[in-house]
Amino acid sequence: MKHLLHPIAATLLLASCTLDPPLGKSRLPVSSRFPGGTSSTTAAADIPWRKFFLEPRLRQLIDLTLANNRDLRIAALNIEKSRAQYGMTSSASLPDISNQAAFQRDKSNGNIRENWRNSVGFTAYELDFFGRIRSQNREAAEKFLATAEAQRAAKISLISEVASRYYAIRLAEEQAAVANKTLESVQASYTLNKARANAGETNQLDLRTAESQVQNARLSLLAYQRDIARGTNALTLLLGTPIPASLSNSRDYTSPTLLAHLTSGLPSALILHRPDILQAEHKLLAANANIGAARAAFFPTISLTASNGTASADFSNLLSGNTATWNFAPTITIPIFNAGRNRANLAAAEASQKIELASYEKSIQTAFREVADSLADTQTFSSQIPIAADLIKTQTTRFDLANQRYLQGESPYLEVLTAQQELFNAQLSLLNAQFNNLNARITLYKSLGGGWK
Repeated sequence: MKHLLHPIAATLLLASCTLDPPLGKSRLPVSSRFPGGTSSTTAAADIPWRKFFLEPRLRQLIDLTLANNRDLRIAALNIEKSRAQYGMTSSASLPDISNQAAFQRDKSNGNIRENWRNSVGFTAYELDFFGRIRSQNREAAEKFLATAEAQRAAKISLISEVASRYYAIRLAEEQAAVANKTLESVQASYTLNKARANAGETNQLDLRTAESQVQNARLSLLAYQRDIARGTNALTLLLGTPIPASLSNSRDYTSPTLLAHLTSGLPSALILHRPDILQAEHKLLAANANIGAARAAFFPTISLTASNGTASADFSNLLSGNTATWNFAPTITIPIFNAGRNRANLAAAEASQKIELASYEKSIQTAFREVADSLADTQTFSSQIPIAADLIKTQTTRFDLANQRYLQGESPYLEVLTAQQELFNAQLSLLNAQFNNLNARITLYKSLGGGWK
């Protein structure tokens, strides 16, 4: 057996080539710069999520999510499954060595014969001259790496979704506060109108108009309370556990220290840091290796069966010097009548590679569009915030003037109703602009592959 392993080892060293087609570097199917983006030496992907999300309460929620979310747990288990599958595939490149012991006893012509055998060897071990097994190993390895990137992409998306859900709840809370304050204001107006109506100083139309304001304010408040409840339920599902009551206090919704500042960098950085792009790249490499395996199927398959051991009619002499046995049986299999099937497999592998190449390029284009959209959103929403704040000042002055004119009998209550409603809408517009700006910055962080490490 010792002498037999030397030529086999030499053969394994020679069997190092594969028939995988070369994959050249293609140009990025996108512009070299993001529209309106700013370059930076620090990529968003290099900023850990703890340094981007600055609010302690949100950090605690993200920690809970990473520890308990079931989707993330499934993604991690898929990595373990893929790692095991890769181990099963890679084991084919090594001989399966086993020990076999046997005893046989038979009777012929009145004579009883016994035969004892013990041997160590391997059966039908394929010599990978044309790289079929190596290509299959590479394909399995790339699929495993693609699964790992999918888990990282799921983690980044999950962190961003938790942050968005959290600030959506905060938005609903702020909206409910505005609605509640508006309800108190219109309730006071209704009480005043009712007293004036009882004194004959106003008409029923103004009274019913004031009453409708109260009813609409109550409906709005209930809608925002419903948004808070539903948002909390959605966040709890993401966390995978009930929201603890012992979390840190929330920071002011308009605080500048909720999120860190980001710069977009260059599109080329996406390929290095976006897990979904890296996942698509590994799928492309796996499909390319599959072509190599399909090409190798056209060539002969050479396999070896060998063993080394002892045999004796007497168990006590099984290990004596004159009982040694060995076996060496090379086998060559040449494809003759299955060439059509091999050609079909190769054509399918080549088509799959082209599909994965198109998917890889599309993932780059999709990532570029997501970043470009997020940049546009952050720039426009941040510009809306001061305008919306000025609008609130204008509508507040208008409401005060309309209310004074009504109390002085110079205008109907409809002017007060209109001014009150537009002030309410302006307050909501500011809140929405602030939330949309926060959400766009979170989306930009995710689009740039933020926190992948």
